[in-house]
Amino acid sequence: MSVRMSANLDSHKDSASLFHDNVKQIKEQTDRFEANARKAIQCLPSVLNEQQIKRLKEHKYASEGTTLVDPYMQKFWKRLVEYCPLWVAPNLITIVGLIINIGTSVLLMYLTNGAKEPCTRWMYFFTALGLFIYQSLDAIDGKQARRTNSSTPLGELFDHGCDSVSTVFVTLATCCAVQLGLYPWTMFWCCMTSYVTFYCAHWQTYVSGKLKFGKIDCTEAQWTFITIYLISSIAPNFWSTTVPIINIEARILAGLLAVGSAVWSSANNILIISKGGCGRNFSSVAGTSIIFPVWHIGFLIFLAFIASNYSISHSLKEHTALHLTCYGIVFSKITNRLIIAHMSKSPLDTWDTAYYGPVAVCVNQYFNCCIKEDIFLWIFLIYSLYDLLRYNIKVCQELCDALNIYCFRIEPPTTSTSDGSH
Repeated sequence: MSVRMSANLDSHKDSASLFHDNVKQIKEQTDRFEANARKAIQCLPSVLNEQQIKRLKEHKYASEGTTLVDPYMQKFWKRLVEYCPLWVAPNLITIVGLIINIGTSVLLMYLTNGAKEPCTRWMYFFTALGLFIYQSLDAIDGKQARRTNSSTPLGELFDHGCDSVSTVFVTLATCCAVQLGLYPWTMFWCCMTSYVTFYCAHWQTYVSGKLKFGKIDCTEAQWTFITIYLISSIAPNFWSTTVPIINIEARILAGLLAVGSAVWSSANNILIISKGGCGRNFSSVAGTSIIFPVWHIGFLIFLAFIASNYSISHSLKEHTALHLTCYGIVFSKITNRLIIAHMSKSPLDTWDTAYYGPVAVCVNQYFNCCIKEDIFLWIFLIYSLYDLLRYNIKVCQELCDALNIYCFRIEPPTTSTSDGSH
């Protein structure tokens, strides 16, 4: 009996030892991967100058206004954050929500053949669930930062950057839920006006110094999208029915309402901008022209319209979702530049590397599509994703180094390093 117990103890010790060895190896491999990734990021060209970093470190979040739904949702979000472990970093919460949101949206785009066909009802439900999860996690990241005493300017920057990417995929997924790809130009203007609305919100922040919320804002828009997904889940054919009196399809009416609400929201922000900025002589927070930011979004829409209208192979019609995703990624990049300009109180550059893709599409069309447009769109998408990720990752790394923090971990580095670790 004692021999058997001894053998069991030895076996248990061997198993525990093997487990600890495996954990140690995994940790070593993870640390090695992190070190290699850090070195690769450090090799990228710098994005922020010393003045921008200094002002980013000094930045304080400022907002005003409350939406209609937010007071009710706050009760749920305050309770939800209590279930989040204190060791979980706020930025990790945000990025997990974004990955889920993008994943369900991209899958819906694929299964609906670029917003042209219906798909299984469960997919619409999962897309609604993905957006709800993102909304919830995006709402509690700031609360988690306050709970863990880890609030930094990086948190605000990271949050708004993720929102800019989410805006692209949520808008496209909503169009897919109603099969708006059957009417490419309606879908085009739905996407473009949605991008403009988000851009204008941060444009007025760049001018006034405060992010101002209206009574109907982001939370209400998200719940509208969730409702559309759920309608598609319950009655997929609803959007193909004809609306009485006006005699147009429900999907067209939904598209027109989306464009109208986006124009209304943008107009409200432009009205705030027209009253002047908080800088000297009513300039922006950076002391620059309050009108100049219109160039960046205006140029993007102009290029997108030209490419869509003069496409030889009708890429907007044939590859609707892919076509609009490409321009959405460019929108996210230029919006992130605007957010950083606001937070660092710095002027906006006239040109951005994100424009290479849209300009190249127009040049390719001018030369009668030397490269097939569907292939060129994939090249455009890959470059735009690289450009966006390179910029955002480098900004996070530089700001983490300046603040001596990690992006996805709460605890600060134990020792000061000169290799730019974060």
